[in-house]
Amino acid sequence: MDKHYTIQQISQITGLTSHTLRYYEKIGLLDGVARNESGYRKYRESDLLWIDFLIRLRETKMPISEMKQFSDLRSQGEATIKERRTLLELHKNKVIKQIEDLKENLLKIEHKITYYKTLEEENI
Repeated sequence: MDKHYTIQQISQITGLTSHTLRYYEKIGLLDGVARNESGYRKYRESDLLWIDFLIRLRETKMPISEMKQFSDLRSQGEATIKERRTLLELHKNKVIKQIEDLKENLLKIEHKITYYKTLEEENI
């Protein structure tokens, strides 16, 4: 039998607030979340895996609009695999650029640290 999670459990597992989970559902990033007889959300393992992927997209700075585009394509089924791959490849290139920019910024920070160490040593 498939394990089910409450919104509070999903929030604890993922670190997303209940508000964010409801928002993702409202805008269509999370579709098909089951409900129990009382109307409470019953998240499945597959929902948890999808939420994990959405978190990764968000943490790599994918805009919500692109996440929504990807989600909409996903809900259309296998006919959109090429479009989803293309969207992810474009995002991957942006992530690579972010990493390169971070490395360059780190290098400049390290140079500044070295500069200050040199000044400190000269004043000793």
